[in-house]
Order: sequence, then C-alpha cells, then structure tokens
Amino acid sequence: MRLSRYFLPILKENPKEAEIVSHRLMLRAGMIRQQSQGIYSWLPLGKRVLDKVNAIVRQEQDRAGAVELLMPTLQSAELWQESGRYDAYGKEMLRIKDRQDRPMLYGPTNEEMITDIFRSYVKSYKNLPLNLYHIQLKFRDEIRPRFGTMRSREFLMKDAYSFDLTREGALHSYNKMFVAYLRTFARLGVRAIPMRADTGPIGGNHSHEFIILADTGESEVYSHKSFIEFDIPGENTDFDDVAGLQAIFEKWTSAYAATSEMHDEAAFNAIPEGDRLSARGIEVGHIFYFGTKYSEPMGAKVQGPDGKEHLVHMGSYGIGPTRLVPAIIEASHDENGIIWPASVSPFDAMVITMKAGDEACDRVCGQLYDGLTNARLDVLYDDTDDRAGTKFATADLIGVPVQLIVGPRSGATGEVEVKERKTGARETMTVEAALNRLTA
Repeated sequence: MRLSRYFLPILKENPKEAEIVSHRLMLRAGMIRQQSQGIYSWLPLGKRVLDKVNAIVRQEQDRAGAVELLMPTLQSAELWQESGRYDAYGKEMLRIKDRQDRPMLYGPTNEEMITDIFRSYVKSYKNLPLNLYHIQLKFRDEIRPRFGTMRSREFLMKDAYSFDLTREGALHSYNKMFVAYLRTFARLGVRAIPMRADTGPIGGNHSHEFIILADTGESEVYSHKSFIEFDIPGENTDFDDVAGLQAIFEKWTSAYAATSEMHDEAAFNAIPEGDRLSARGIEVGHIFYFGTKYSEPMGAKVQGPDGKEHLVHMGSYGIGPTRLVPAIIEASHDENGIIWPASVSPFDAMVITMKAGDEACDRVCGQLYDGLTNARLDVLYDDTDDRAGTKFATADLIGVPVQLIVGPRSGATGEVEVKERKTGARETMTVEAALNRLTA
C-alpha cells in the first residue's frame, strides 16, 4: 500500500479527551474516531490491527474445537424474559421496541440466544460436547464510558458457549477454553494471568478473568510472581486429553492470583514478600462455567445414554478484540508511539523514501516494495514528499516493526538502512540482504 493513496489521518497534537496512553496513540495514529460517547469508528489502520487480532482469536478457537456461527446484534426480549434476566440485567442493556411494539434489545451478551439455537436442533448426547462461538458487536450502556475502546459502549466480542451432558464434561470444555486463551494472548504478544473472578451478571460458580498487567489498568490485581515464568501450552497441545488439560489448568491456578473483588488479604500476605505481585490490570478475557443456569429455565435438554432427558451443562467464554488492541498498546509503547508485536502489526514493514521522485530512491524503494509484496508481506510505502522528520515520526507513531529507509546516497549504491522499531537498532545492507532478512 502506497501512503500517498492510503487514508491515514495522523494527528500532530495530543487529543485533550484522551486520558491514557492507548487512547491518545490510537487517535493520533488515525486508528479510530469517536462518533459519539463511547462509540467509535475503526479507521483503516485500526481495522487492519483488529482483523489480525480476530484472526488469531479464530485460529485458537478453531484449534480447541469450537465452531463459528454468527448471531444478530438485536435480540427478542422474550428470550431474556424466559431466562429471568430481562429485568435483572440493569440499565446497561439498551431496550427498544420495533414498529409492531414488540420489545427488543441490543445484545450485551448471547447466552439466551445460543441456548435457544441449541435447544432447537440438538436432542441427543451423541451430538455433545459442542462449543459454538461468534465475533459480533455488543452494546452495554456504560454509566461512564472512557479510555477509548478500552471501555466503550459498543464493542466487538468473541463469545463462545459450550454444551455438555455432565458437569465433568463441562469442566473439560472449560479447560479447553482456559488453555486456548493462554495460547491466544501469548500469540498476541502479551502475557495474561488467569485470576479468580466474580461472575457478575453472567452468573455461575466457576470463573477466571485473564489480566494483562499495565499501569493504567482499571483495577488492582494480586498474584504470585511465578506466573511471569510459566510456559505457554504449545501448538501441539491435545485438546481431547482430559488429564493433560487438567494438569495445565492446575499448574496455572496453583499460585495465588485474584482480582480485587476476589482478593484474600491473608492468603496474599502468606506469600513470601519477594514473590508478591500487586499491580494494576486490564481484563482482556473472562470465562465462566454456570451449569444449568440457562438450560433449566429455557428447557435445553438432551436424551442421555440412559434414555432419559438431561439438562445440559453450559459455559461461556469472552474475549474483547476492541479492548485487546488498546491493551496491547498499553503493554507495548514508548515516548514516540506504538510498538506492535509482529503478529498484530498493521503492516509487516514500512518502506520510506527520503526523496520522492529521485531516480535512485524510487528504483530501490520499488525493488523493496515489490519483493516484500511478492513474498505476501503487508507493506506500507511512504512515497509522500513530506520532510524526513515527519516521515520518521509517522513511522514510529504507527509502530510498524521494521522500517526500510532509502535516501539518494544509499539508493545510488543499491543499499537500504534497516531500523528495528522496538530497539531502535539500525543497519545498512544491500537490497537483497534486506529482502532475505524479512522474507526468511
């Protein structure tokens, strides 16, 4: 993509309304635009990052055996009245009526709808276990939306829902998502610690939040420092191995870790002082096992091997991609801008010409751009006639991992300066060497 033809509305000044680093950098880098309180448009650069986050989330859900569908944003109030949550949910739910005066709502979550889908089609234990997920917009009318897309009213959510014949089966499904979440966040370039958590309006009696440590986190969290060193489950993890997944779950819950709502001061103080970790945290995922909370009032039953009908045991599992993007920025930035992990960077590399229209610069930049593009890498080519300082500031702000800088002098000798965004290290090399490094 040539920058001269791209839509990248960079802001030179820090927006006054931005309270935290990620909100400020996302606005300045032209990733998002606020349309009304707590509601944002995702501009092209932000959309590219969001798409890469979603792709990794999908890959790990699929790996764990979940099956994707897509449910609507608008839901019938009847389903929520059936479960008993319609009146209990509170003002966060946006309630509306259609032209026939039927009560509707903009879904804040999908337990009721997925239970209705399940009960309509699944009648036998032979079709279990089943885990269905989608990535869809949600709406919760936050009393104080803030921090950009970190806590917005409209947001994107990956929510998965598991169905099992027994509690034991449901806990295995829970462990599958627990391990899938560990892998997902690691692939996104962040370390997330699973912590015992309050179940809130979702309900249930078994729940963990996945927390990224950050100075601007919304709440205080407490854990043992050992979580920082735990190994992430590998790509070859067998999600059908009940004992193996239980062992991973037990390891990752063996040390103390809790959000402020579940904090036990005495248990925390029992940890040796040097191993205690007290910090601010950002929630990026939340998983629940809630048994028959929804299947019982909504009649979601299957015929068991004994020929009798049994209520299914359920769980739900959420990840907020529009929340993850600013969380990654909070964990990875410097005074010049964003530092994207390679897995979610909007572009793999950025080619920068120091003199647009110079024959040597254009030739070498063209070679780099064509070579990387042919290797199926995403490349942003700054072919504008902006000043060098502006080009460098833009490149650092948007955080692309590698910058390939070509000036008239280096272009004349067929060379390029390669800069690593994260470390600032620079090295001059031939075009061929640069291409080999990035495409190896």
